[in-house]
Amino acid sequence: MRIEAYNQVTQIYNSSRVAKAQGADSVKKRDEVQISRTGRDYQVAKQAVAEAPDIREDRVIQVKGRMAAGNYKVDNGEFAAKLLAKYDAYC
Repeated sequence: MRIEAYNQVTQIYNSSRVAKAQGADSVKKRDEVQISRTGRDYQVAKQAVAEAPDIREDRVIQVKGRMAAGNYKVDNGEFAAKLLAKYDAYC
């Protein structure tokens, strides 16, 4: 670490400490919380996921119809590859 950088950090720290001590006698301010745009977007997305159904009924109906008609075929190799890919994502 450069000595100049350390000295600059020390000066900034000491000046802010003095400013805080002088400001302590002033009028008390009310605390505020500001949520960033990213934080608000995250909250909206989280709420949308929470409100979404766990089961996609349209897909269930489609697969049931294909199974009943005998058109639903599963490629074992493709299924195994997808299963391993998901397993690798968790490890």
